Amino acid sequence: MTARNFSWDGDWFSPQASQDQTLIEQLGFVPGLRELLFIRQAHALEHGTVWVLTELAERYPTAWRHHYAELSGMSTGQGFYLFGGVDKTDLYRAVSTAGDRLRSGEWNLAVHPRCGTNISVTLLLTAGLAGGAAWLLPKDPLTQLLGMGTAAATAWAIAPDLGKYAQQHITTAIPFNLTLEEIQENTDESGNPSHFVRLRWQDAQ
Repeated sequence: MTARNFSWDGDWFSPQASQDQTLIEQLGFVPGLRELLFIRQAHALEHGTVWVLTELAERYPTAWRHHYAELSGMSTGQGFYLFGGVDKTDLYRAVSTAGDRLRSGEWNLAVHPRCGTNISVTLLLTAGLAGGAAWLLPKDPLTQLLGMGTAAATAWAIAPDLGKYAQQHITTAIPFNLTLEEIQENTDESGNPSHFVRLRWQDAQ
């Protein structure tokens, strides 16, 4: 799957370059606000970077690029981690390209189907519907079992759209204020490679 056919459904919502900067100016007294806004923007750039690396692997397949579509990440208040082997030059280019494309209007790059947001939404929705079914339905085992199954099936059917909506409007934001500072290579105790993409907040022009 490429970013081209994973569409952004919220076309009515047009992100503004100064929106997060304005929030900080107006609500800067709120503890953790800047960190939250930073993480949302880093999260979008993380997704965009994975999309660009996936497209790069599809366009120029090589032995070291075949797993780019399987990379995972985690955003923080200083940047984001990318877990899995990736060529550092490819990563520098992907971060830069993703940022440019996101800021230029390719907002669909901020949303990714393998995001942890989707998993969280699915689990919460399943638990909520299952709990509601258990409380509302008769307490005989067969009815309860059927209710749980229906709740789980319903949750799995609607969770992808809700997860995408949550990414669009809650857990990501277009990285108008982020610039690339450096990329650090890491290896854990098991020898698994990762990179930390360190970002810097910069007021939007």
